Amino acid sequence: MNAREEAVRVDLNCDLGESFGAYTLGDDRGVMGCITSANIACGAHAGDPSVMRSTVRLTLSAGVAAGAHPGFSDRAGFGRREIAMPAGEVEDLVLVQIGALAAVARAEGGRLRHVKAHGALYNMAARNRELADAIARATASVDPGLIFFGLSGSALIDAGRAAGLRVASEVFADRAYTAAGSLAPRAEPGSVIDDPDRVLDRALEMVREGTVTAVTGERLALDADTICVHGDTPGAAALAGRLRAGLEAAGVDVRPVGAGQESAR
Repeated sequence: MNAREEAVRVDLNCDLGESFGAYTLGDDRGVMGCITSANIACGAHAGDPSVMRSTVRLTLSAGVAAGAHPGFSDRAGFGRREIAMPAGEVEDLVLVQIGALAAVARAEGGRLRHVKAHGALYNMAARNRELADAIARATASVDPGLIFFGLSGSALIDAGRAAGLRVASEVFADRAYTAAGSLAPRAEPGSVIDDPDRVLDRALEMVREGTVTAVTGERLALDADTICVHGDTPGAAALAGRLRAGLEAAGVDVRPVGAGQESAR
């Protein structure tokens, strides 16, 4: 192991709290013991007030950093369908969701640590600076101390910095990348990767080398402050556990973004 590998740190995040009403989605309890940050649905694309509260409680008991995961109000499409909205309306939509979860966290004696947009909203904002700015403004309005998660190299990172927020460049070990550095559309074969060994190999490439191999074979440069594993990926708990164990076995320090260190702006 070289000095670069010994010094590397990364956060492991997962989208959770996406059950609602009579519907149970994902294995939140199983995943929670393997991750360091949880992105909690805020009742728009998924989740409801009771699930929000129970998920916050899970993060507190597990010592996991809690974050808001705002998305489009589109339960039927699970927030993964692109919706044309003025930036001002996006800002309002995100503000309300973050504020609601922040209130739940305070009621439970905790606090939010970060914000990460969900699904189509995240992907649209990654390439559209106006939308990215709207999400960043909403985040800063609730709490300028929140850490702003965004796709590495995207407009989200630039918008977060412009809003004065601490930022975390996010990478996806269980998703395929296009040559342009965006996530491959879920409708494309192979866009979601669920083989644990392959996910771990990709994660190690990301944190050690600062690269990822695109579907077309190019090696793309990226920054890896936090790695996402999707809670609705088949076998998510086993996948997250394999990833956490594999990273730590390789000498990677897995901890929440900013824990015990200064965060770049």
